[in-house]
Formats: sequence, structure tokens, C-alpha cells
Amino acid sequence: MTTTAWIATTGAIITAYLLGSIPFGLLIGRLRGIDIRQVGSCHIGATNVMRSVGKGWGILTLLLDALKGYIPAALFPWLLHELALLADAPAWLKIACGCAAILGHNFPLYLRFKGGKGVATSAGVLLGIAPRALLIGLGTFAIVFGISRFVSLGSITAAIVIPAAGFWLYEGKLVPAILTVLGLLVIWRHKANIRRLLNGTENRIVFGEKSKVESRKSK
Repeated sequence: MTTTAWIATTGAIITAYLLGSIPFGLLIGRLRGIDIRQVGSCHIGATNVMRSVGKGWGILTLLLDALKGYIPAALFPWLLHELALLADAPAWLKIACGCAAILGHNFPLYLRFKGGKGVATSAGVLLGIAPRALLIGLGTFAIVFGISRFVSLGSITAAIVIPAAGFWLYEGKLVPAILTVLGLLVIWRHKANIRRLLNGTENRIVFGEKSKVESRKSK
């Protein structure tokens, strides 16, 4: 790899991290006059925005968080190739940019490395590198959430199913290994939710009812 190519790939990965660090949930909350870190679960992700600000704003947060994962994974390598900075768009660079975006969301530079859980951003990355596994994961999430109304339980279950699907769907070890690491990261970021699920204190999402702003912080 040439010096120009090394600089381009390094710049793409750093840019992916910085893009992933943009706290869309926090920014949307501020637009509505709410510091999302001080209400509900105190997380900056779409679920807390939905509960504390409103369903529409939560969906917008979800889409923006997913895009900041999809764009680096799917488009950054392609753009470098189109600009003739790289000979091709290698799979490892797609994965590296996607993982950088997820790390940016989970540990954002702009918020002193205190971020979200990375579910939506991980979904965006998977759309760029492993769409078939993502489809299975979304189906799993929909079923579990539809039955339980726990977003966290749906996310954790999908994080288990997606790596398993990866070993079935994709040849080689790279993609399944990355899916496993991302799944474990999602589960680890949900450790407080797992405790609340086991204790019976986890909050359900109930549509058709006005969201209540909770003052209790998650521990």
C-alpha cells in the first residue's frame, strides 16, 4: 500500500469515528429543550429520546444513528476508490470504518467518551457489510419486542442471533468474527438493562400512551 493510500485509509477511519461520535439524541433533545442525559434512562439513544421527547423524535434519532454507521461502512471505502486513492474498496476497510463509527457512538470524543449503546449504529454498519444477517436480526428483534415490549431484550436477542447467522451465511472467518465482537459489545453495553430485566424493573415501550419523563437514573 502506498503512502497516499495509508493516509487515505487512516483519514477515513478517523473520520468514521468522529461521525459516529455525533450525539444526535442529545442534539435533538436540546432542540426540544430537554437534556436527554438528565431524564429517563439518561442515555442518548433513540429509546430514551422516544420515551422522553416523543415517538417521532425517537424514530428520527434511530435513523440518524443508523446512517452514521452505514455511511462509513458502505460509502467511505467506495469514495476512496472513486477518487483513485485506493485500487479497490477492500472488505477490511468497510469493517474498520464501521467499527470506528460504533466506537464513536459508544465512546464519543465530544461527550468525554460517555455515549450510547450502539444498537442503531451497529445496524447501520451491518446494512453496509452484512445485510442478510441484519435482516435476520431485525426479524428477531421485531418478534421479541412485539411479544415483550422490551427494546433491550429485543436488542440483546438480536445481538446473539446475528453472529450465529453470520457463521451460516458468510464464508470465511472475518465477517462472522466481527459480527461476534459487535454482538458482545452490544450485550456488554446492555448490562444494566440485563440486571433490570432479571429484577423485573425494566421499562416497557407501550404505544398509544403518553410517554412519561422519568427522573430516575439507570445504575
